[in-house]
Order: sequence, then C-alpha cells, then structure tokens
Amino acid sequence: MPAWTYTLIPALATVLGAAVAAMRQPSPSVTSAVQHLAAGVLFAAVAGEILPDLKHQQSPMAVIVGGAFGVALMLLVKRLGEKAKGPTGLIVTVGIDILVDGLVLGIGFAAGSKQGLLLTGALTLEVLFLGLALASELKQSSGSAARVVGIVAALAILLPVGALLGTPVGGLPGPYLAGFFAFALVALLYLVTEELLVEAHAVPERPWATAMFFVGFLGMLVIEEIAT
Repeated sequence: MPAWTYTLIPALATVLGAAVAAMRQPSPSVTSAVQHLAAGVLFAAVAGEILPDLKHQQSPMAVIVGGAFGVALMLLVKRLGEKAKGPTGLIVTVGIDILVDGLVLGIGFAAGSKQGLLLTGALTLEVLFLGLALASELKQSSGSAARVVGIVAALAILLPVGALLGTPVGGLPGPYLAGFFAFALVALLYLVTEELLVEAHAVPERPWATAMFFVGFLGMLVIEEIAT
C-alpha cells in the first residue's frame, strides 16, 4: 500500500477535530491532556524510530545540513504564525504545518514500514489537536460550522501531498537519506517542544493531564516492543 494512503488516517482525524470544535469546544483541561498525550507519543517516536536510523547513517555533514534546514524552516513557520493577521494568515501557517507533517510521514515510511506506521499514530494525535485548535479560531470569525469544517478538510489534503513528496527519499543515497532524517527529527522535536507542550501549559496544570505525556511516551514504547 502506498505511503500516502496512510495519511488519510491523520487527515480524517484533522477533520474530526474540526467537527468537534465546530459543534462543542472541549474543556481546556481535556485539550491540555490530549496535547500532553500527543507530545509523549511523538517524543517516543523520535527517540525510538527516527534517532536510531539517523545514527546508523554515519554522515555528520548531511546531519548538520538537514538539521539546520529543519531548524530554519520551523523558525520560519513560527515567525509566520506570530505575524499572521486574521483568519487568512492563520490558515496559511497551519497549511504549512500540515504539509511538513505529511513530508515527515513520507520520510518515516522511507525509513521502514514500522517507523511509518508508528509515526502515523503519533501524527494522528497531533493533527487532531491542530484541527480542533484551527476550527476554534475560525469559528469566532466565520460562524458557520460547515464552512469551518470545509476549510480544515481542504487543508487536510496537504497531508497526502507532503507524504508523496517525502516517499521518494527512500531511494536516495545514504548521505541524502541522513539529511532528510535529520530534518524529520528537528521537525518532530519542534512540534513537541514549541507547539504541543507550549499550548498544553497555557492552562492551569492538572496532575492527571501532565501524566498523559508519560502515558503516551510509555504506551508508544510498549507498542514498539510488541511490533519488534
């Protein structure tokens, strides 16, 4: 099965998150718990799948170049988010974010089917929150639930587009592969530290919500062990 078809799972999760937010906004504590859970899952995917594959490539210069490009792109996305004015700026920023998620997923499948499947599960939780957050913001300006869900559904198409761009990475020589793995590593760490956890800590801390990070982390490690 082509790698891009697996992106339909997180794409549907994005639309689901938007539909939930368009009808009824979850409480801040529940949203924070989901964000902690998604951060833990993504962190485990980085530590257990992407990082080991990257270490085996033995191409330091490619790692530096790929990592530097990843840092530059993520900082650019952050800058665009800070400067975004109104719904259009927000839509563009989220669209870039979703495209990068798809690209990372395609690179994950280039590393192997197990890595790709685990990243599919991790990114599904991340984009579920992304769809929820975007729909919440758009609902304030648009008002129409159908219009909000339609906009988010259109952006979700960027997931398979990104995966199609990332899938050919598997056929590249070792140094290029290492560079793309470094890019994926930086992108995922950015999602964990600068998006999910920052947003999760924007509300008063609840011990059970914070514990969801470790539930996600340990749960993903157990799945990796079972799949091995």
